[in-house]
Amino acid sequence: MVADPLLPAVRRLVADLGFELIDFRRSGPPARPLIQVRMDRPDSRPGHGVTAGDCARASRAIAGWLAAETGIGDRYQLQVSSPGIERPVRFPEHWRQHVGRTVKVTAKGLAGHPLAVILGVPDEATVRLGLPDGQEVAVALDAVKEALLMQQEPADSRRKP
Repeated sequence: MVADPLLPAVRRLVADLGFELIDFRRSGPPARPLIQVRMDRPDSRPGHGVTAGDCARASRAIAGWLAAETGIGDRYQLQVSSPGIERPVRFPEHWRQHVGRTVKVTAKGLAGHPLAVILGVPDEATVRLGLPDGQEVAVALDAVKEALLMQQEPADSRRKP
């Protein structure tokens, strides 16, 4: 994933508000880009995550910074949200946090969109994945177009035989 020049400042803004940046994307035409920010609480758990009020507060802070510091003015669309159930896995620290979990990954060099198990993150640029056929592969993080963490069923809600 190519680093956007706005990314470091947006990460800092979100962190200063007490949240963790989960994903940042800028798309659309340069004249009116779409800026998408997904954030979460560092201690998030089901039912205790980001609220609509949290998103509104972050949106105001990011919009103020964009207007004051970037020259973009108001020529953009800004969306701030929680990461959702199948949250993106983007930054090295998130890959490390979810070792052992399953992701649906789209990356250069991988056929299709396999479900893979995160086996490890040996450095800031690489993730090791276990594929369904038993093969282990090293994938450059900048080759990953998208990775979504698959929802796990809580142990206490599994049906007993």
